[in-house]
Amino acid sequence: MSRVKFNVNTEYAYLQNFKVLQNVFAKHQVDKPIPVESLTKCRMQDNLEFLQWTKKYWDQHYPGGDYDAAARRKASGGPPATAGSSRAGASSAGAARRGTTPTIGAARPRVAGAASAANVSALQQEIATQKEAIAGLEKERDFYFAKLRDIELLLQSAIEADPELEKDDDSLVKHIQGILYSTEV
Repeated sequence: MSRVKFNVNTEYAYLQNFKVLQNVFAKHQVDKPIPVESLTKCRMQDNLEFLQWTKKYWDQHYPGGDYDAAARRKASGGPPATAGSSRAGASSAGAARRGTTPTIGAARPRVAGAASAANVSALQQEIATQKEAIAGLEKERDFYFAKLRDIELLLQSAIEADPELEKDDDSLVKHIQGILYSTEV
């Protein structure tokens, strides 16, 4: 990290940084060739493809835990990061596991640890309450479905015993069947 030059604008500086990256890849036996020529031209498609491969590699090989890019830059003597980029860097490991990409523009300031823990606890309690409510509703739904199914079976057995019940359009059996088999509009 101490060899990486941050905030560079020239093609020559880009080349130096990519050489550092190539040496690190070689040291760690990563066989991915870096297309330095196309990356230094700053074409969006080339850079996007390389970044996508880098993210995939990170997701597969990073052991987990927090990664603070701003602290790594400070330790290497790089320029201090802005408030937005430190938030985005700190959340990138967690965001990668969720399948989203953090954006600097959407970054929010950090919340104190105690308040965050209290929010998590409150949300977990709310989730538990909602799960209990859902379980109760599912139990009630199953109860009434079983009653309707029993009524349907009684009607079917009555019709099998006396087929004449089904022929009369104004019979009680027809009205009950109309209610049972009606669909929502």
